[in-house]
Amino acid sequence: MRFTLPRPLLRKATAAALLLMPFLAIAQEYPKRPITIVVPFAAGGGTDSIARELAKGLTDKLGQPVIIDNRGGGGGAIAARQIAKSDPDGYTLLFVTSTFVTHAATEKKSSYDVNKDYAPIAMIGRGPLMIVTHKSVGAKTIPELVAASKARPEGLDYCSSGIGSINHLAGELFKQKTGANLTHVPYKGSAPATIDFLAGRTQVFFATVPTILQHVKAGSVELIAMTSAKRSSLFPDVPTAAEAGVSNFNISTWWGLVAPAGTPEPIIAKLNKLINDAASQEPLKTRLVNEGAEAYRTTPAEFRAILAGELTMWKDVAKASNLKLD
Repeated sequence: MRFTLPRPLLRKATAAALLLMPFLAIAQEYPKRPITIVVPFAAGGGTDSIARELAKGLTDKLGQPVIIDNRGGGGGAIAARQIAKSDPDGYTLLFVTSTFVTHAATEKKSSYDVNKDYAPIAMIGRGPLMIVTHKSVGAKTIPELVAASKARPEGLDYCSSGIGSINHLAGELFKQKTGANLTHVPYKGSAPATIDFLAGRTQVFFATVPTILQHVKAGSVELIAMTSAKRSSLFPDVPTAAEAGVSNFNISTWWGLVAPAGTPEPIIAKLNKLINDAASQEPLKTRLVNEGAEAYRTTPAEFRAILAGELTMWKDVAKASNLKLD
């Protein structure tokens, strides 16, 4: 028996199909030329290397070159502002990290709007920070660290890769939750911060795994806790901050991609699938594991919700610490 739709439903279905056709054509035809991924940090760092690994995978899958363009400065804000004003055509993307949100949360006058200026594409992966202390502190647990900071009138100094970075705000949140007597010492990047930390000129570091991993393995610093919700597979014997008594201290650094707001949804959807696939496959999958992270598959809507939630959280931390960048 032949089945036919009633005429009104047939008209609606036909109209919907006609509306959908241009969007399908956009996705099928994209990309027609090279794509640029802007990395808001200098070449050679951990973030840059992950972005380049992703670019290789996307080049193979898209059949067009995916080029990395490093535009450092301003804690990533300079590149973020530029991309917000780029054409929303899918040919200029921004590689973002947790600092994309933490920097925006601490600016006195926002130079970019995390929620409105971008079309989130996908989160690639995320991993914990490592709470490490200099050997001179003599602290091997979080309670011992807090006690050591209060035992000195001047307290202890903690370093970061810059004002508004994830390292910085993690330290501020730690102070708020534990009452530790810590003073923030910002540096222009993780490399100089690490050099002074290893030399004992600062005593505490809420460091990303790639930044400090080799020094932890060498035994030159004391790893006292991880900031993730569960223990790290790299250090299964090291407790999480929550296990050590700091409640609701689940902090992670992450990597992802966004496009300028207004980028066609079919392009966003196509990139989302390809990026999620690349992050869950070799060689990027192992690269993330070596960075102490894991692939993190999201839809564009889920990534948008994560960005909005973290922005609210870090704004509250910044407000409580009276932090504002000029």
